[in-house]
Amino acid sequence: MNLYIHVPFCVRKCNYCAFYSACPDVIDWDGYVGEIFQQLNEFQIDSYKIDTIFFGGGTPSLMPAKYAEKIIKKLRLMPDAEWTLEANPKTINVNGLKDWKNLGLNRLSIGIQSFNDDDLKFLGRVHTVQDSMELLTGANDLGLRVSGDFIYGLPYQTVDDVRHLCAAINESGLKHASLYELTIEKGTPFQNLPPVSEQLAAEMYQAIRDALKLQRYEVSNYGELCRHNMNIWHGSEYIGVGESAAGRIIENGVWHETKIAGGRIVKSKLTPRQRAVEVLMTGLRTMRGVQIANLPVDVISWDFVRQNPGHFTREEGLLRMTDSGILLLDCLLEGLII
Repeated sequence: MNLYIHVPFCVRKCNYCAFYSACPDVIDWDGYVGEIFQQLNEFQIDSYKIDTIFFGGGTPSLMPAKYAEKIIKKLRLMPDAEWTLEANPKTINVNGLKDWKNLGLNRLSIGIQSFNDDDLKFLGRVHTVQDSMELLTGANDLGLRVSGDFIYGLPYQTVDDVRHLCAAINESGLKHASLYELTIEKGTPFQNLPPVSEQLAAEMYQAIRDALKLQRYEVSNYGELCRHNMNIWHGSEYIGVGESAAGRIIENGVWHETKIAGGRIVKSKLTPRQRAVEVLMTGLRTMRGVQIANLPVDVISWDFVRQNPGHFTREEGLLRMTDSGILLLDCLLEGLII
């Protein structure tokens, strides 16, 4: 089983963020952990061996390690379990990171977002480039696997700006990076910003492919695989706990979607077609593609695949997107799914 733990607290909301989070003056960690315990018990977590854990948010690095320890003690971890913590560089120092590592943390995902302080101010981040570099150095010194999250496609950026970002990532020594195009979301301070044009976004995306030394393995991810995300993209079960967290589990041979709402677990059955569409959509985001035999029912228009040979490849039971197909993935899915 794969486990996602949502920590819905932040110092302040970033200008682009539409995820569920709160910014209380004082965080009730005991109350939060109590809710997590209740949800884990309802999922009968002790009946599973946990292969991957992902603390996401929000800002999980706000959580003192002693509270994470209480949660971890409830879990049966595989000996080689991958354990990831998302971190905002301003909210944890090397000593705090050391406490997490002593519990078993082996992977850190740092929300660097940019190597330009003006970009960070525009995005509403609470940290500086210096803060990112200090945390990155400290994590490397502790022997953690380190990933960096970045945002590109800001309204004033050019393709050259994206190339410079890639050069800085190359120089940083990061073994994994996630690069996300800025999405303009309703209800955020950015909601009235004009997004970059589709043409410019495509040119930026191609520039990342050409300039970044890390190999792309998913639409927005490059370098060493994140096992947690890969497991989910390729259709494994996962449990989500913490307010607003989602999951996909099998009960009595039937796939269910789960969601935490108001501290309670809400479950709904997925039809074989719904589940097949999910696995197809997430699997095609990866360079490996989707294992056709893993689809509970066939929802693929093979006529559409044959009519678009430049966008799809099929071999050894896998359907994959080509480079041009990845660029047009969202549009192509409309014709691909029957």
